[in-house]
Amino acid sequence: MSKTPVGIGIIGCGLMGREIASAILRYAHLLDTHAQPELRAVCDVNLDHTEWFRQNIASVGQVTDDYRDLLANSEVDAIYCAVPHHLHAVLYPDIIRAGKALLGEKPFGIDDAANRAILAAAAERPDVLVRVSSEFPYFPGAMRLAERVRSGQLGRLIEAEAGFWHSSDLDPSKPINWKRQVATNGEYGCMGDLGLHVVHLPLRLGMRLETVYAQLSNIIRQRPDAKGEMVACDTWDNAQLSVRARLGEDVFPVQFSTKRIAPGHGNTWFIRVTGTEGAVAFSTRNPKALHTMVYRPGAAQTWQREDLAYRSAYPAITGAIFEFGFSDALLQMVAAFVEEYAGHDPGFWRCVTPQEARASHVLFTGALASQQSGHAIVLDHEEGMLHA
Repeated sequence: MSKTPVGIGIIGCGLMGREIASAILRYAHLLDTHAQPELRAVCDVNLDHTEWFRQNIASVGQVTDDYRDLLANSEVDAIYCAVPHHLHAVLYPDIIRAGKALLGEKPFGIDDAANRAILAAAAERPDVLVRVSSEFPYFPGAMRLAERVRSGQLGRLIEAEAGFWHSSDLDPSKPINWKRQVATNGEYGCMGDLGLHVVHLPLRLGMRLETVYAQLSNIIRQRPDAKGEMVACDTWDNAQLSVRARLGEDVFPVQFSTKRIAPGHGNTWFIRVTGTEGAVAFSTRNPKALHTMVYRPGAAQTWQREDLAYRSAYPAITGAIFEFGFSDALLQMVAAFVEEYAGHDPGFWRCVTPQEARASHVLFTGALASQQSGHAIVLDHEEGMLHA
């Protein structure tokens, strides 16, 4: 079968840029796909960061420190862009207006105004595919959880919880970086860095977020810079959001949490949904385990654990007996983006849409207002926020 060639460019050659490049190299791992991505250009303001790409990926024909050179490259069809949040409102619209498909990083704009500017550019070019990166729902356990919720097996929804926790910031001697400074990360703090991962699947399941009460914590307020001098670490480290949500006729509470300081957690994404007839829970801390409960009147209420086989939205050569991991989830996300660009809609498993990113900004902007006022905030997804 002839596959649609897709020329990929990467802007931002740090950790995630390398991960995306590696996923592209592994594309043959997938079965029954319609596209063939090829990394053709990379860009970083620090050319030293491009060295890994030059040494390891023969298809890279362009290396530049000016992203406008990459936009002018006719061999590049689509771009993955991973730059500090304050640059989103500059680069993302330029990419879209250049006619390049965009897979952008969260939060898709440093703040509400930046997000609106990006969406305005996308509205100008409805012919250009625009998506946002979030890979965790591609884990088999998350897919199974979504299927149970969508099928109605849980009955009426009682509550839900989702979070993303790590503990790399527990060490106060960890040097400052751009994600720990408002000027480059934004007022959202950990919500901007981690939050779209947390709300992605609930939003995709159709949950409409109506109110938010936020408790935000700035725990480590100073960190050493490159010279060892102590400087302000002025972003929120942890966020706990109590949200009223609606799905169909069900209205229920949802707890969202994003934590950079969660002792004992390396990089844990989790979600749990509870209903009147069942419950389901999944966490990357135990990536093979799906926990389920089925309620029957008068019967015992018992959690069951199922060890999951390797199963993915896009079938792979990996045998069912093997484990699924982060790099597999990332590959699935890349496939969802590339296959959609090639004209094959992934349906429910498409990457995060600009509209879903917009909903996350309404939530996080409301959370900042709640923290400042001490009150719950009504989320108006058309106009803004009002005090409850």
